[in-house]
Amino acid sequence: MTDAGGHGGSPSIAQPDYWWYLARTDLLHAALSDFARGRRTVLDIGSADGPSASWLHDGTRQLASLDIDPRGLGANGVCGSALSLPFADASFDMVSAFDVIEHCDPEDEALAEVARVLQPGGAFLMAVPAYQWAWTDFDVANGHFRRYTRRRAVAAVEAAGFRVQRSTYAFTSVFPGFVAERVARRLRDRQHRHAAPADVVDVPHVPRALHHVLMGLTKVDRAVLKRADLPFGSSVFVAATKR
Repeated sequence: MTDAGGHGGSPSIAQPDYWWYLARTDLLHAALSDFARGRRTVLDIGSADGPSASWLHDGTRQLASLDIDPRGLGANGVCGSALSLPFADASFDMVSAFDVIEHCDPEDEALAEVARVLQPGGAFLMAVPAYQWAWTDFDVANGHFRRYTRRRAVAAVEAAGFRVQRSTYAFTSVFPGFVAERVARRLRDRQHRHAAPADVVDVPHVPRALHHVLMGLTKVDRAVLKRADLPFGSSVFVAATKR
């Protein structure tokens, strides 16, 4: 799913039922599905992170998928880089990139490629991780180059020639736990600074009972996102159209 040297596939390859991937699928659908209506030719960048885009497979769309790691791609997937998309100009009327752009450097080249393959008026749906202060060894292992505020994400997308229609944080309900986990990682990192990009990162173990608690909490986010934006959270979602 990345263009970062040394990093391979999404952890969802090994654990597609991990609570965060299941919850993000629901939150992306709640926040962004309205902007996908009527779109028929779709490119999903980072498709080896399959759970996140599963709601795009509704039987009404011609869906192309691309990832730099072939392991999570289906039979019709294309192995390639987000920095050099192997598609002609204006090939699609929607592009999705869920937790992809933070792996790409230069960022502006990746967004320019998205704009290039989109038709005028085409939709771009994006998710990225939030807050640079939350940077830890987990970001390094995942091959990230940056994290985002909502303002930072909107500015990057607008600079690439898009008009932003919606921008919101997500995972607000579980944000206190996210902050605590990041603080603990930062304290540990002071003693162990050996992080490097990994092939497939191991996600933290979550007991089954906690899994259900976390999924229940994110249902609050899902209900709110159907009606309103969220003011903070560990992810940023953006919907935009090409000018």
